[in-house]
Amino acid sequence: MAVGEEDETGRVRRPSSKKPVKKTAGKTSTGRAGSGTNETKRAARRVSAPRAMRYAAEQLQELLGRAPESVSALKPTEDGWQADVEVLELERIPGTTSVMASYRVTLDEEGELLAYERTRRYTRAQIDPRG
Repeated sequence: MAVGEEDETGRVRRPSSKKPVKKTAGKTSTGRAGSGTNETKRAARRVSAPRAMRYAAEQLQELLGRAPESVSALKPTEDGWQADVEVLELERIPGTTSVMASYRVTLDEEGELLAYERTRRYTRAQIDPRG
């Protein structure tokens, strides 16, 4: 399956962010034996913040069947990314009374969804009391 094509499950293959590492006699491609730590290796594989935001929104839409309105927060974690995604759950008239939901999405370092949970429901016009 080529990049950008759908497989039998309907998922689109994204370009891999993994780069091959050459090893010779216990040395990495940098020429330093044993210099690569797990932190360095993890950072090299981690998708960028813009990609993590896009992947969080796309994969949540695939699961919920609703298009996300925005990604309101994104932060790196030890194992990948955590994003808060805002979704229109129930459209009402007037639009200010529509029901919104905030979902916390957990991605691995390559941008694949590991978990999600709804953390909050509110009307579109509601102001967050936390600021």
